[in-house]
Amino acid sequence: MKKLKKQSLLVLLLCLFIPTLCISQTAAKTVPMPTQQNKIIIDKIVEAAHYKNYVIDFCLATINEAALKEKWNDQKTVEITETINYKNFRDAVYNMFAFYNEIELETLLKTYKEDTAYQTTNVMVTNDALGYNLEIFANDIVRGKYK
Repeated sequence: MKKLKKQSLLVLLLCLFIPTLCISQTAAKTVPMPTQQNKIIIDKIVEAAHYKNYVIDFCLATINEAALKEKWNDQKTVEITETINYKNFRDAVYNMFAFYNEIELETLLKTYKEDTAYQTTNVMVTNDALGYNLEIFANDIVRGKYK
């Protein structure tokens, strides 16, 4: 009888603690984001580097490729093209610059404004993680996720 009580107690304790462990492992982590002041500087960097245009051009190229491959009509192509909105991708850019301080961002902004060669080979185009996120974003637009 004692052995049965010990086993019952052990099972009861396991039933209480296992859900606690499972919940603690599924808690979402927050994505690093820059301060509000740094977001303003990042927006200026994006403008100076013409990155917003790059994102839109990349999405248009992806849409056109999908339209040819899947033989879309003009109406569907235009409908999907109208869903391109840089604001839906902006958080990925903010996240990329989240670890820069204000002085580093100001220096980067100054470099973008002064050096036109730097604008075409900028850090946003060469960043693999941001490039991967851009591909996902463009493919989501093609699939109609942002309607």
